[in-house]
Amino acid sequence: MDEFNYLSLEWFSPSKLQSFTWEHPVFLFLIATVPIMFFIRWAVRYYTNQKLMVAFTKDDLESSPLTWLRFIPDLVLALVFTLLLTALARPQNSNEKVEQTSEGIDIMIAIDVSQSMQIEDFKPNRLAVARKVAHNFIKGRLQDRIGIVVFSGDAFSLVPLTTDYNLLNSYLDELSFEMIETPGTAIGSAIAVVTNRMRLSNAKSKVCILLSDGDNTSGNIDPITSAELASSFNIKIYTIVVGKEGLVPFGKDFFGRPNMVENTVDESNMRKIADICHGQFFRATDNSALEQVFGKINEYEKAEIIETRFKDTTDFYFIYLRWGIIMLLLWLLLRSTLFSNILQD
Repeated sequence: MDEFNYLSLEWFSPSKLQSFTWEHPVFLFLIATVPIMFFIRWAVRYYTNQKLMVAFTKDDLESSPLTWLRFIPDLVLALVFTLLLTALARPQNSNEKVEQTSEGIDIMIAIDVSQSMQIEDFKPNRLAVARKVAHNFIKGRLQDRIGIVVFSGDAFSLVPLTTDYNLLNSYLDELSFEMIETPGTAIGSAIAVVTNRMRLSNAKSKVCILLSDGDNTSGNIDPITSAELASSFNIKIYTIVVGKEGLVPFGKDFFGRPNMVENTVDESNMRKIADICHGQFFRATDNSALEQVFGKINEYEKAEIIETRFKDTTDFYFIYLRWGIIMLLLWLLLRSTLFSNILQD
């Protein structure tokens, strides 16, 4: 604390006083009582002290600036009380640091980019909505490693497990139906790629979110076999089937009217995959339903966050206490000089 300039008048500037936090702010309100105390003291003396009747001429009663000097000791004493109350309020500066640590979760998001994801029972289409809810899901994660796998007739890893969420979002924006030329839906291949990416992970929890709108129609790996392999590496899989059954809009005809096509979904494989991998199966038939599904998964897979707070507090009461002592010594000195009102005292 020796580096402080105790005698600097900067300690009394409004900006400095506003920068403090006050441990006992009630003493600041007591400062307002200081002038009241001196008024009561004056009133008591005025009405109780003995008075000496002396006759003066009118010329003798003319005031002089020097007569005001007798109030200086009282002003200094009022300043002493103000400084002591300021010191009792304990002005402080605090720097608080927060450190958050958690055992992050490894999450792979496997998204179907097959041509059927262009169907417009979701607005504007299934893939666009899946991309949006994936963005929101990533936004709600903290310190988790997240990766992306895309699949159609084949599957590949688009983004490896990473905490660079800006990178993840940029790749999500680039999802398109032209990323994989092979037609079809290779769900088994997608699970195999996810397993390959996560098999060496040491994370406390390994999760895959598998989103598709159809049955496994391509790839050389059976989805159930892939799921059993994933389960052996303790990978939990949440499966989501998107889309309505029946007639759904898919593209437009010559006159700009929507083409209606028949859509059927066999949920059995997706349910089995979720069951084998100790996850959960979901069915989403519109935008809000898909958002709710991702919201539930986000709640299910919460990492425990340990928060440690460090608070470094510096007291400055001693500065105002020292000023108060200096003013008190000055007041005692003034009481012994011609500033005292001998007749009053």
